[in-house]
Amino acid sequence: MCGCEPVGGCDTGCETEVTCGCESVGCLGDCGCSTGCDSGCDSACGCGVGSCLPGLGDCCLDDPYSLFGEVCGIEVGGWASIGYHSKALPLFNSRPDEVQLHQAWLYAEKAIDTSCGFDIGGRIDYVYGTDGPDTQAFGIDNGHWDTDWDNGGDYGHAIPQLYTEMGYGDLSVKVGHFFTIIGWEVVAAPDNFFYSHAYTMYNSEPFTHTGALATYNVSDDLTVYGGYTLGWDSGFEDNGDSFLGGVSASLTDDLTLTYATTIGRFNEDNAGGVEQGYMHSIVADYAVSDNLQYIFQSDLLDSEDETGATVRETFGINQYLIYNINDCLALGGRFEWYDSEGVFTANDTDVYALTTGINYRPHSNVLIRPEIRWDWVDGDTTGVLENDDDDQTTFGIDTIFLF
Repeated sequence: MCGCEPVGGCDTGCETEVTCGCESVGCLGDCGCSTGCDSGCDSACGCGVGSCLPGLGDCCLDDPYSLFGEVCGIEVGGWASIGYHSKALPLFNSRPDEVQLHQAWLYAEKAIDTSCGFDIGGRIDYVYGTDGPDTQAFGIDNGHWDTDWDNGGDYGHAIPQLYTEMGYGDLSVKVGHFFTIIGWEVVAAPDNFFYSHAYTMYNSEPFTHTGALATYNVSDDLTVYGGYTLGWDSGFEDNGDSFLGGVSASLTDDLTLTYATTIGRFNEDNAGGVEQGYMHSIVADYAVSDNLQYIFQSDLLDSEDETGATVRETFGINQYLIYNINDCLALGGRFEWYDSEGVFTANDTDVYALTTGINYRPHSNVLIRPEIRWDWVDGDTTGVLENDDDDQTTFGIDTIFLF
C-alpha cells in the first residue's frame, strides 16, 4: 500500500487520495500524483513536487534494505558500483569499452553524538575495483600503506579512511586517515550526481589526508575547519607538512558558501621531488527553487619544487545544474573549464567538458546514472583524451547497488 490509506470508492492500484492545497482531487492508482496538482501538492505516498508533472510516472520509494544495519551504535554498510564508458578519460574512467566493477565498498562507522557532552567514534572504509588504485595513498610511490595493493588490469584495493573522531559540544576532531574537505565532487560513487568526474577534482585536489582536522560549529550558519596533515594522499607516513582548513557559511536560507584550502608541502618524498604551494576551492551551493539546485565551484592550485620551478599551475571553474523531478528521477548538467600547466605536459592547456546525465532510482537501494559527455582541448592535446584527440564524445552509465 506504500503507506497510503484506502479511499472509499477507489478501484485502482494503490487506491490513494492526493491533496492539492488541502483539497482532495480524487483517487489515483499506483501511488501516482494527479497531473492537475499545483506546486504545493503532496500525497500520502510522499510524492514530491515534481511528481505531479504530467507524463513522468509515479515514484514511491520504500525504506532501503540493509545487509548489516547498526549494532551497538556502529553502522556497517556499503555499495557496489558497476559501470561502462565508451571512451577513456584521464580520470577514474580510464578503462574504456568494458563493463567493470568500479567500487565494491564496505564501511563501518560509529558517528559521534555530542548533544550530551563528550563522545568518541570513528570510521574505516575499504574499496576494491578499478577505482581502487586511484583511491590509494599514492602521494608516496614506495609501496607504503595501500599503494601496492594492485591486482592487475587496473583493479586494486584501498583503505581511503581509517580515523577516530572525538567531540564535545560544538567541537570535534578527526585523527587518522580521512577524505579531504576540498571541492564538491568526492570519491564515493553514491555521493556524486555524475558517473564521470571533473578534471579539477582528479588533477588539482587531494583525495585523502593523514593528520588531524578540527571542526567547530560556531553557529547554525557558520562552521570553521582547521588542522595539520602529512601532505596530500599519503598514508601513515611523513609526506610533507600542510595546513588544511576552511569555513562554510549559510549566507541565506538558499545559499551556502564554502572556502577550503591547503597550504604547505604536498609531496616531500615522492620520486618526482618536492611539491609545495597553495591550493583552494570555493563552492557556492544555491537552491534556486525546491527542485532546482545550482553549484558554482572555482579551484586554484599553484605549486613549485624546491628550486622554485613550477610543478602545477591550474585554475578551474565547474558549474552544476540539478533538477529533481521527484525522489526517483533527477536531471543534471555540468560544464567545466580547466586551465592547466604541468598536469598533462609542461605546456599550457585549456580543457572544456560538458556533461548531461540522469539519476534514476527504481528502488531505494538502486541508483542508475547514464550520461553523455563532450570534451574538447585548446592547446597541447598530449595525454588529455584518448589517442591525444582534440575532442571526444563519451557515453557512460553505471548502476550502484547500496546495502
